[in-house]
Amino acid sequence: MSQNPLIRFEQVTKVYRKGALETQALRGLDLSVQSGEFVALWGPSGSGKTTALNLVGALDVPTTGKVYIEGTDLGSLSRAQLSQLRRDRIGFVFQAYNLIPVLSAYENAEAVMVLQGVPAAQRRERVMGLLKDVGLEGMEHRRPYELSGGQQQRVAIARAIAANPAVVLADEPTANVDSETAEKLLAIMAGLNRERGVTFVFSTHDPRVMKYARRLVGLIDGKVATDVVKEAGA
Repeated sequence: MSQNPLIRFEQVTKVYRKGALETQALRGLDLSVQSGEFVALWGPSGSGKTTALNLVGALDVPTTGKVYIEGTDLGSLSRAQLSQLRRDRIGFVFQAYNLIPVLSAYENAEAVMVLQGVPAAQRRERVMGLLKDVGLEGMEHRRPYELSGGQQQRVAIARAIAANPAVVLADEPTANVDSETAEKLLAIMAGLNRERGVTFVFSTHDPRVMKYARRLVGLIDGKVATDVVKEAGA
């Protein structure tokens, strides 16, 4: 293993409090992910997998412990720096798609690059290439309501990787699509990982995701219970 992992959890705990009720989502989580991996965090509801993804995505903060991305302790960053990190280094794919309804597939996919100030010609070349990669060639002008659920999720995948992030976080990305569409989406993401070197970290309980993942990290009660790297071709 590299001494410089892309993502590292160091004795991370996360406690949610609501009145007198206290829920411990993570209990001293230690975990590293290398650049280029295709990892599934899996486990039953309440195991801490989505919480872990939210911490990596700087959408939440640990109660104790540290989360690092590319060697940077997220707890040391200001709000503005965290916002920039999410924009430039992290791609998100959610089960609810989260596309902007008034924008076309092309405009949704290029949105992050617009915020980054990437020149229009460069944006167009990258977005058109990505839409082709995810099977949406010729559909770039369609708005979300003109696309199926699976097609909307393909736009979300293109958007997630358009800005060349360090990692794409996918939270239950197959939850709202049928089996055939799920297989196609997973094949697309596996291809992007294999051919473009995009790092993916999933939270899931879907056996289909676990079939495609090359590393399976099982969480139980907020801690790593199993950590299996599949053999090539498995």
